[in-house]
Parts: sequence; C-alpha cells; structure tokens
Amino acid sequence: MKIVLDTNVLISSFLGTGNPRKIIDLWKNGEITLCLSREILQEYFKVLQRLSLTGEKELEEIAQLFATGYHTLFVNQPKNIKINLKNQEDIKLFECAFELKADLIVSGDKSVLNVREYFAIKVLSPTQFIDLYQKKLK
Repeated sequence: MKIVLDTNVLISSFLGTGNPRKIIDLWKNGEITLCLSREILQEYFKVLQRLSLTGEKELEEIAQLFATGYHTLFVNQPKNIKINLKNQEDIKLFECAFELKADLIVSGDKSVLNVREYFAIKVLSPTQFIDLYQKKLK
C-alpha cells in the first residue's frame, strides 16, 4: 500500500504511541510504502528542526531510511494540479499522491480530510487508516 503522509502525522509519531506511531512502524517494518516529494521532505525536516526534534535518535533513524529509499517512492518535481484547499501549501500532498499513484493520503488536517477523495486517492485520518489496514489483514 502506497501512502502520502502529512507532516502533522509524522510529527505526531514522535510525540506518542498512538496511530501516527503505528503508521511509522508499519513503514519501518516494510508493510507500507511512503510516497515523498522534495517539498514534503523539506517540510518534514523544517518542522522537526523548529520543534527541536532533530537530535532525536528516532529522527536520525528515519532520516537514514529516507536517504536509502527504504520502502519509499520519490518524485522530484510532481506536476502541478489544482484543488481547492484552505492552505494551498497542502497541494503538494495531492501532487505527490497523484504523480506516484498512491492509494491514500493520511492527514490530521481537517481541510485536507475534507477532500475525502481525489482521483481515486482516498484521504484518511490516522485512525481511519489503521482501521482500514487492519480490515485488509483479515
């Protein structure tokens, strides 16, 4: 399963053991593939630095996994798309998902979640994603 992970979900994975952490663990265990773009990666590290999480052992491990392409697909410059979002910076999630033919976008942002689906790419919260993933295992 290929997913685009919104920055808020990645950050939440560092702050607890809930569903965002489960999603990162699924990726680290090779059970899902993350779809990334240059813009998404830049935002990940910009926010992590702002929150002073850059020295964390977990961050170093994730950065290494990104660098090696571990269960990751990458697009350098996805095609521009148009979608009506409250925060236009979130378009990068949809551009990446569209370009890499991701199955899902996982976000905690209400304006992103309000899209629900874009060209057969579902938009789910972390809880909805974990529920869907567990159903697929049965």
